[in-house]
Amino acid sequence: MTTVLIADDQPLQRFGFRMLLESQDDMTVVGEASNGAEATRMTTELHPDVVLMDVRMPGLDGIEATRRIVAGGGRTRVLILTTFDLDEYAYSGLRAGASGFLVKDAQPEELLSGIRAVATGDAVVAPSLTRRLLDAYVHHLPAATTTPAVSPDPRLSPLTDRETEILRVMGQGWTNTEIAERLHLAESTVKTHVGRILAKTGSRDRVQAVILAYETKLVG
Repeated sequence: MTTVLIADDQPLQRFGFRMLLESQDDMTVVGEASNGAEATRMTTELHPDVVLMDVRMPGLDGIEATRRIVAGGGRTRVLILTTFDLDEYAYSGLRAGASGFLVKDAQPEELLSGIRAVATGDAVVAPSLTRRLLDAYVHHLPAATTTPAVSPDPRLSPLTDRETEILRVMGQGWTNTEIAERLHLAESTVKTHVGRILAKTGSRDRVQAVILAYETKLVG
């Protein structure tokens, strides 16, 4: 059973989400929060599998709430809800540690599948959308230092050459199927490589790995 905390400042919106989620045999809503501070506190108390997090809430917003929840080190994952598919806050939400984002008017099936994906450790954002999102907000990445780099980014040092190659094309928006076809690998082998990349780089999911690819200049 996937437990979900709904964080949204609109009562009718929360009610709609609750009705949808509780119509599913594999989901239950353990609480509702109307602002980021409340969401953070309730996450600490209730330990939900997923927080459905609106961005624009009074007081502590969804971005800072996400950052605090992730920093807490628990198993809870955050699914950001945005107004538009390229909302100015979406990138910040992913940087804060969210496992993905969906638009608020997503189809019910899309929302439910997104929650299930996040609960099992996958990323909600499809690779193609990840690329489009990061392309739009790449200027938010930290500026390069003036000191010339003398060695690869240490975050990439645990990776083999093949894993580095796969991380690079993940950053370019390739799906596992595309990676398998273009690099002449079995898709099961690609999944194994992706899992090792996540583990070695400490990435929570594919979205975070793609962000790492941008930050370390593997793509850009």
